[in-house]
Amino acid sequence: MKHRILIWAALGFAAVCTACEVVKEGKTWQLAWEENFDGDTFDASRWSKIARGYSDWNNYMSDDDSCYRVAGGQLILRGLRNEFLPADTAPFLTGGLYTKDKVGFGHGRLEIRAKLGKATGAWPAFWLLPFDNTAWPDGGEIDIMERLNGESIAYQTVHSHYTYKLNIKHPPQGATGAIDPDGYNVYAVELYADSLSFYINGTHTFTYPRIETDREGQFPFDREFYLLLDMQLGGSWVGRVEPDDLPVEMQIDWVRFYKR
Repeated sequence: MKHRILIWAALGFAAVCTACEVVKEGKTWQLAWEENFDGDTFDASRWSKIARGYSDWNNYMSDDDSCYRVAGGQLILRGLRNEFLPADTAPFLTGGLYTKDKVGFGHGRLEIRAKLGKATGAWPAFWLLPFDNTAWPDGGEIDIMERLNGESIAYQTVHSHYTYKLNIKHPPQGATGAIDPDGYNVYAVELYADSLSFYINGTHTFTYPRIETDREGQFPFDREFYLLLDMQLGGSWVGRVEPDDLPVEMQIDWVRFYKR
């Protein structure tokens, strides 16, 4: 229950802090939880390093400290050549953190401000998976930001049994939005019982609604999710990695979660 304790404690603070009330896109929100990456390491009561796996997005994940840095109020996640861990056969190493089993996010608005690095084969992402660990894709996946290489756009997408296993693309499951490729951008999603709305730098990119349908698994998103922040290299979507472009890093300034 730690994740609920954290968020409700923050809600109690926000309720008496008028400075925590903000208006975004015409809606009033109360700050319920935030991460500013103060200090010289990440808060282990909130975050864990993402373990290596067998998918494109996590097959180079490493717990080596070279992939992580907290400094100047920022989390820095890196992708680099593996030239110093001879026992690890992976050609590249990448860093990622998640709030799995620690902090969950339900109805509200989640924002991340970050600057993304450029490199051929770089694939940074901010995304959500079910806190109850329902198997993919049945529990849903919410991609707040994915960027390929050094493009001037970011991708925002949802995945589910309906979109993936049944391959139904109506309503549209994603969109792209323009970003400043060299600067900081704010990526956001609003989670409601009947829809998900996505934003980049305050501009609405698309909304994914719950619809009436007899097909299975169209909107599994009315639940709690945990947040993943990760740098990755290579894979079938982003393509080959150019080793000479490395190291690459992204700088995450803050994460904020608001309630109405």
